[in-house]
Amino acid sequence: MSTSTHSPTSDVRTGSTVTDRLVEANTRYAAEFKDPGMDARPVQQLAVVACMDARLDLHAALGLELGDCHTIRNAGGVVTDDVIRSLTISQRALGTRSVMLVHHTGCGLESLTEEFRQDLEDEVGQRPTWAVESFRDVDQDVRQSMRRVRTSPFLLHTDDVRGFVFDVRTGLLREIDPAA
Repeated sequence: MSTSTHSPTSDVRTGSTVTDRLVEANTRYAAEFKDPGMDARPVQQLAVVACMDARLDLHAALGLELGDCHTIRNAGGVVTDDVIRSLTISQRALGTRSVMLVHHTGCGLESLTEEFRQDLEDEVGQRPTWAVESFRDVDQDVRQSMRRVRTSPFLLHTDDVRGFVFDVRTGLLREIDPAA
């Protein structure tokens, strides 16, 4: 089931690639673009860590505008070393104080295992240096991610760290109790 209004088969007929279409769209965007006059410091002093899932329109779902937050996305919205790196820069160099974690229902990481790394090694001859970070219980994974943020020695602000699960069918957030 596709949620996009773009048809991949029409791209094949025209010979354009997805990237070609995006570059063309950017040209149209830039023709109307006006510099908003803001810097990289988020107005809300907020960093949002979320899954890269295409069904999550974070700005719309959270009522955010351009410039309100830093958005850090990866597979699963899992707090990895690279997320800690981004959060550290966000806090220490750009003034964020709050962290919101957003996982979601029906995440693809729930169907993967760490065997994925072995399969990649078998296929390409090299084992990835990164962990898949798959999980079976989305609530527990949000709790783990909250703990990783709260215990990082690199982060200055760990008192306002909250985790949520976004329901991809209803659009609602459900807050996760870190102590449960």
